[in-house]
Amino acid sequence: MTEQEKVIVIDFGGQYNQLVARRVRECNVYCEIYSYRTPIDKIKELDPKGIILTGGPNSCYEEGAPTYTRELFELGIPVLGLCYGAQLMMHVLGGKVEKAPVREYGKTKTIIDGAGDTLFAGIPGETIVWMSHFDYISAVAPGFEIIAHTADCPVAAAANEDKKLYAIQFHPEVLHTVKGKEILHNFVRSICETAGTWRMDSFVENTIKEIREKVGGGKVLLALSGGVDSSVLAALLAKAIGRQLTCVFVDHGLLRKNEGDEVEKVFGPDGDFDINFVRVNAAERYYNKLSGVTEPERKRKIIGEEFIRVFEEEAKKIGAVDFLAQGTIYPDVVESGLGGESAVIKSHHNVGGLPDYVDFKEIIEPLRSLFKDEVRKAGLELGLPEFLVYRQPFPGPGLGIRIIGEVTAEKVRIVQDADFIYREEIAAAGLSKLPDQYFAALSNMRSVGVMGDERTYDYAVVLRAVETVDFMTAEASRIPFDVLQRVMSRIINEVKGVNRVLYDLTSKPPGTVELE
Repeated sequence: MTEQEKVIVIDFGGQYNQLVARRVRECNVYCEIYSYRTPIDKIKELDPKGIILTGGPNSCYEEGAPTYTRELFELGIPVLGLCYGAQLMMHVLGGKVEKAPVREYGKTKTIIDGAGDTLFAGIPGETIVWMSHFDYISAVAPGFEIIAHTADCPVAAAANEDKKLYAIQFHPEVLHTVKGKEILHNFVRSICETAGTWRMDSFVENTIKEIREKVGGGKVLLALSGGVDSSVLAALLAKAIGRQLTCVFVDHGLLRKNEGDEVEKVFGPDGDFDINFVRVNAAERYYNKLSGVTEPERKRKIIGEEFIRVFEEEAKKIGAVDFLAQGTIYPDVVESGLGGESAVIKSHHNVGGLPDYVDFKEIIEPLRSLFKDEVRKAGLELGLPEFLVYRQPFPGPGLGIRIIGEVTAEKVRIVQDADFIYREEIAAAGLSKLPDQYFAALSNMRSVGVMGDERTYDYAVVLRAVETVDFMTAEASRIPFDVLQRVMSRIINEVKGVNRVLYDLTSKPPGTVELE
């Protein structure tokens, strides 16, 4: 990626590390996440305009707790410590941190005492912030002054203005902190003196140039799933290298209704992109492999393995290529343990091991530095249609995990039709952006019903809609009852094989967003 000014986040195991980086990028400044184990020489080499220290679950005064060398605060680079990062700053620089007599958690009224022309510029004298701590700063380090407090926390924020060091006990990155974005903007843009040149139009333009330089006259192969990441990557590569790109779209028959045709309409021979597009209709092959299988993880494994087999067959037909393109995005990198300190959340297929069934020289991952919302913005810049860019999140195994129990062609038809009606009615009601994810699933429950003068024994469809910030936790959406009634009525009348519709109220945790 082209060299540019950046702010870095040093991760001490905080659950909001990615959110901090996203908020910085919302200030139009590029940001990356690094572990607290990153050597100080590496930090110097990165030459950041500013440094943010995240929260974390430890007590900074305990032996073995994550820490950093005092030299970090003597580089002449502005540093902002958040929660654990604030406590660590005080601890390393000579202040005192100890167990708080009163733990603060949740929305808390905070009084601003100072730094009105720098960190808290434009922030009211009283504001609401999100606290989450059981330790507190009982004495600030030499050279610092207290610039905010709460009823139970004497040091809600402290600053050493001369050295541009700031410690705040709360979390400005979460939406619950009313003026959090403004506080981070003050630090990133004003205190760090950044120009704010990280914009999606310049990213797209620069990345297209970089792809052309790297690929030269070579050939590139991409497995196009039809999801947001792979679609944006396909569009980006198409703009850069045209027919040097071959996209293989494996339609496993587990996509949403009409989705395969929609993907082909955008990227196929009659679409807007001049590329080599190969669609493999493998539905029957998948249904045969899944016949009789009911266990969720077994279904996932079969679907994943069969994709590899199909893609391998197509790759052999194409022959040797120079590059294999992958739709890795920044959360994949961080969650795979390669870009921060937080526990590895998942082993992502795009990160780490290289597929051994494709004859290629090198992998390229042009979206590797982007968060999902930035990927969507890039898609719009590239001219992709909104229906594709803002497509609902969809699991890799597709409807295979939205059908409880055995997967059959008939069950796929049922859930496709029910889901289509659900999405259509949500859109008609103007609620498309109310839930962060919504879909219909098919339970393995059959029950007696009455339709006309006949008794039925058919399936129950489950409607799911959740609201979430990060998909780590989620709450069921409050879809208006009259909308649910319309959806229920249409599904039962229009979808053969269904006589009951349920709405899933379960939050995450204890449940998950998907049903399997």
